[in-house]
Amino acid sequence: MRGEEATPRRILAAAGALFATRGYRATSMNAIAERVGITKAALYYHFSAKDDLLHRLTEPLLEELERALEQAEARGDPEKVRWSAIEGYVDACLRHREALLLLVRDTTLLAQAPVGERFKAVVALAHDLVRGPDRRLEQRVRAAQAVAALGDPVVFFPDAPVTVLRELILGGAHALLDDCRGTGFPGGGDGFEDAAGRTGSPAVGTRGRSRGREGGRPPALSDEQSATARRLYGEGQAVGEIAERFGVSRATVYRVLRTSFER
Repeated sequence: MRGEEATPRRILAAAGALFATRGYRATSMNAIAERVGITKAALYYHFSAKDDLLHRLTEPLLEELERALEQAEARGDPEKVRWSAIEGYVDACLRHREALLLLVRDTTLLAQAPVGERFKAVVALAHDLVRGPDRRLEQRVRAAQAVAALGDPVVFFPDAPVTVLRELILGGAHALLDDCRGTGFPGGGDGFEDAAGRTGSPAVGTRGRSRGREGGRPPALSDEQSATARRLYGEGQAVGEIAERFGVSRATVYRVLRTSFER
C-alpha cells in the first residue's frame, strides 16, 4: 500500500522536473513514465492526462493565493487590504516556489486553460487590491509594478533563504508604494477617478466601502447572477465592473469565475 501511495508522488516530482526543464508542451506522458521507471499504462492508472498533473502541481499555489487575497479584501480599510494582500501573495509564492517557477518559466502555460486563466485572474485581483480605490492609470501602473516585484524575485533567486528574501521583497514593496503617498496613491491621496472619469472620496469608492456583514454586501451571487457574471466576463467586461453591478467584492466574482477556469 505504501508503494502505491508513493507512486503518485514520484510521478508528480518527475513531471514537475520535466515541465521545468523541457517545458509543459514539450514533455510527453511517455517521458514522464520513463523518468519514474513505470509503464505508460501505469502512469495513466494514476493520472488520466497531462493536464491532471499540471493541475495537481499548481493547485496548492493557486488555492493559497486565492485564499490570501480573499482574506485581504475582507480587511475593509484600503491600506490594510493592500499590505495584507502583498504579504499573503509573497508568502504563498515562497511556500510554493516550484509551482510558481513552473508557471512563469514556461510561458505557454499562461495560455493553457484552465491553469493559465486562473493564474491571470489571481494576478488581476492582486492588482486591484494593491491599487486600492484610485483608478487612475498612474496608480494602476504602480500597482502592476508592485505585484510583479512580489513574484519575480522568487523566480530569479530560487536559492536565496526564504526569510531573507521575504524581508527584501517586502522592503522593496514599501520603497515603491510608500514613495507614492504624496502623489495621490491610495492611502496618501485626496481622492480617485473612476472608470468614467468621475472623481470622489476613497470612502465611497469601490475599494473604500466597508466589507463583510457590516458593509451590507451579499456574500455570494445567485445561480442566475453567476451565469450572468460568467457571460459578461467572457464578453470582455472587467471583474471590477461586474462586482459593482451586483454589489459584491471582486473576490466573490473571481470565486464564481474560478469554476470556469477549472476542468
